[in-house]
Amino acid sequence: MRLPWPRSRHGQLTIDHGQLTNPDMKLYRTCEAWLVENNHVVFRLSRFDMDAWLGGENPVAYLHHLTRTLAPHHVPVPASPLLPLGTQEIWAAGVTYQRSKVARMEESQNAKSAYDMVYEADRPEIFFKSTVARARGTKTALTLRADSKWMVPEPELALVISSHGQIVGYTVGNDMSCRDIEGENLLYLPQAKTWDGCCGLGPCILIADPAHDIRAAQIKLSITRAGAEVFSGQVQVSQIKRSFEELVGWLFRSQNFPAGVVLLTGTGIVPPNEFSLKPGDGVRIEIEGVGVLENTMA
Repeated sequence: MRLPWPRSRHGQLTIDHGQLTNPDMKLYRTCEAWLVENNHVVFRLSRFDMDAWLGGENPVAYLHHLTRTLAPHHVPVPASPLLPLGTQEIWAAGVTYQRSKVARMEESQNAKSAYDMVYEADRPEIFFKSTVARARGTKTALTLRADSKWMVPEPELALVISSHGQIVGYTVGNDMSCRDIEGENLLYLPQAKTWDGCCGLGPCILIADPAHDIRAAQIKLSITRAGAEVFSGQVQVSQIKRSFEELVGWLFRSQNFPAGVVLLTGTGIVPPNEFSLKPGDGVRIEIEGVGVLENTMA
């Protein structure tokens, strides 16, 4: 499916490229429709198709043009939006923060040199994380893997990327991880990272804009248990060693994503070694300018 550009009453498409900049545009998904919030004004997108949008030549320009041709829809921003994806695969980059490298080396003495080497290597660690069916949106439950005794959330900035490799937007991600399974053997990484309910994403997609320096944002994590906070941490996105363009370039080597793709960019917040998630725990991840992702552990 190819999304048609909206046209004027004369049938001609006109795009004012000088007015594309707006660092506060967000895309939400609800049960009824996709919504765009633009400077606190909400627009309802009829027949919007996420796969076709990310498969287009310039998704950002298309969305900005829509908001200039549609009438505002007088509804509030949804309190519990759905997972803001279509059929996109979810991939992840690992060992992009110094703290992540240290944590991986601590959990796996047998393979500590591998984590040290990949942090400095030209080729980054990039792996498949989840299908959409295994991911969950905000205000829903993520699943603790039954055969793991040491599980942690991994708060991350997620890139939303078009089929042409363009970074279209950003969302909040929770790349759940089984530290004991990965630490036992590096070859167990797929089992340590992928299972039903293994990934949280949301609440929305902040549309990429040159005026928004996402690397200046701060990521905050809070974990509560029985109503009390048991861990908190924060990190600057700027501490990621590699550029986003570099990570996207490696992801797109020898493969393509016709409906676009999501890439988690790594974590710099790691709970202490004695900590593990338990059923009922609440995980709250906030990224400045993007939003808050909240999930309970089931």
